[in-house]
Amino acid sequence: MTEPSKVIHVRNVGHEISEALLQMQDVPSAVNALQFYSNVQPSIRGRNVYVQFSSHQELTTMEQNSQGRGDEPNRILLVTIHHMLYPITVEVLQQVFSPHGVVEKVVTFQKSAGFQALIQYQLCQSAVLARNSLQGRNIYDGCCQLDIQFSNLDELQVNYNNERSRDFTNPSLPSEQKGRSSQPGYGDAGSMYALQASGTRTVGFPQMGDAAAIAAAFGGGLPPGISGSNDRCTVLVSNLNPDRIDEDKLFNLFSLYGNIVRIKLLRNKPDHALVQMGDGFQAELAVHFLKGAMLFGKRLEVNFSKHAHITTGADTHEYSNSNLNRFNRNAAKNYRYCCSPTKMIHLSTLPQDVTEEEIVSHLEEHGTIVNTKLFEMNGKKQALVLFENEEAATEALISKHASALRDAMIRISFSQLQNI
Repeated sequence: MTEPSKVIHVRNVGHEISEALLQMQDVPSAVNALQFYSNVQPSIRGRNVYVQFSSHQELTTMEQNSQGRGDEPNRILLVTIHHMLYPITVEVLQQVFSPHGVVEKVVTFQKSAGFQALIQYQLCQSAVLARNSLQGRNIYDGCCQLDIQFSNLDELQVNYNNERSRDFTNPSLPSEQKGRSSQPGYGDAGSMYALQASGTRTVGFPQMGDAAAIAAAFGGGLPPGISGSNDRCTVLVSNLNPDRIDEDKLFNLFSLYGNIVRIKLLRNKPDHALVQMGDGFQAELAVHFLKGAMLFGKRLEVNFSKHAHITTGADTHEYSNSNLNRFNRNAAKNYRYCCSPTKMIHLSTLPQDVTEEEIVSHLEEHGTIVNTKLFEMNGKKQALVLFENEEAATEALISKHASALRDAMIRISFSQLQNI
């Protein structure tokens, strides 16, 4: 456990800010604050937040400005990666930046701006060359775009050589301090598994329930707003449209974020339902990405339930053994595609000779379709369908995922692509 500090770490405080550090007047004040919130669930703007002591003993101006952006040349670069569809590791960053000079150190972290890295060259001239050459370019085709500025730091401090940080000048550094993440900004995800990336392939992800291992799917840090420390598996969904929703439709939506154990529509509150996810991390993803989503003319409320699990009974639907659960295979890949509902859906497992007209005919009852695109991936026919708005795309997904199109049962997910 982190030692008491007058600095408090607040996590999951909304879409704009994923975490914050608050410095109290002294340690006893911080201890009193945490003791109070051990019995009361704090929330900001209706979203639950989690508080703990920070590993920082004091906030300094230097720390707040450590990622300062500027055009004054410096041998340390601040790199922000946009549209990150594939995980970016320390090794990937070294491969990208080392052609321009000797890379001494790399530190990666997750901030509200997204996935970022600090890269220290041996020479300032190398950093200038790298920025001029790589600014605005993609690491992979169509994604992982580099936004590069000069940092105002003089020297990177690297304490551990692992998936998130590396000092190439000092290979003897330990991989982790037991029980504490090596870089501020990761929460307490714990020690990471040693994963290696080659191109866009990642290997060796352990069982899906381990949030620290899952974090590697996001390039070494959990998505902004995700703590990875929630242990409540059951979610309460309210403000549903009772005339149009059923358990299977809820399954199709929530299974985007994890395996579903069981679902119960509350008969005494027809616009409420309980959804039990496979573990607390999956429940946190569902709450984070679905809160406020529009469905059948209603804005969903999604919160953690006070019930630890749903009791089996005549009015519960069991899904624990369903082969439609998406996270039984390729769990890490599925986590990487978790997002809030978008206007674009991705269809796979289609008939090989399917036409765009057939796809439009299958989906158009759910809303205006703006554009479609058929393509092949690894010899299998897939499609992108762009709707006029997120609500129509969400309705199409929950109504037609696992439906039959001719002799094929189609699979539907949200796509994070902006256009076709």
